[in-house]
Amino acid sequence: MIEIPTDLPADLVPLSWLVGVWEGTGVIDYEAGGRTFSGEFAHRVSFSHDGGAFLNYSADAWLLDGNERRPLVSEIGYWRLARPASDADAGPALLPATAAAAERSADDVEALRNADGGFDIEVSLAHADGVLELYVGQVKGPRIDLATDAVVRTAGAKPYTAATRLYGLVDNHLLWAWDIAALGRELGSHASARLARAE
Repeated sequence: MIEIPTDLPADLVPLSWLVGVWEGTGVIDYEAGGRTFSGEFAHRVSFSHDGGAFLNYSADAWLLDGNERRPLVSEIGYWRLARPASDADAGPALLPATAAAAERSADDVEALRNADGGFDIEVSLAHADGVLELYVGQVKGPRIDLATDAVVRTAGAKPYTAATRLYGLVDNHLLWAWDIAALGRELGSHASARLARAE
C-alpha cells in the first residue's frame, strides 16, 4: 500500500511512492572498449522533500568486492512534474516570484495528466564524477520511465553520452534498471537493483 505523507505538496502526489530511503543490492554488467565491467554493488537511495514542488534525490553505490566496499557513483538531484513555470514560481537563479503563490490543488495536478494517463516528469542529476544529466519521462502509477534529454560532462569526465532509467514499485521494493551509452558504446544494459525501504 502506498501512503501519501500529509505534508506533501499536490505536485508531488504522483511521485509519493518514492519518498523515503531505499537500500539494497544490484548487479553491473557492461562491456565497452574491450573490457567487461561486472559485479555486485550496494546501493542507497533517498527521496525527500522540503515543501517545494520537487523531490530531493541522493544516491550512493559501492562495489562489493569480498569484504570490501569500493565507492562507485554518488548522485544528487531533483525530480519534479513537468509544468510551465509561472510568475508565482521563483527563479531563475535567486530571482523571487513576481506573483503571490497559490496552493496547487489535486485538480491543478490532474490537469497535467498526459495522453497516456501518466504525468510528464523532469529529473536533473549531478554525478560526483563530473557528469550532469537532464532526464525527461513519465510517471504512471508505480512506474517511471526516463531518458536523457541532455548530458553535459566536465573536460576530465569519461565519455558518457546518453542513458535511460526505469523505476518500479514491485512487492514493496524499488526495482530499477539503468542503460547507458558510455566509453564509445551505443546505449545498452548497464545495471539493475532491488531496494527495500530502509526509512
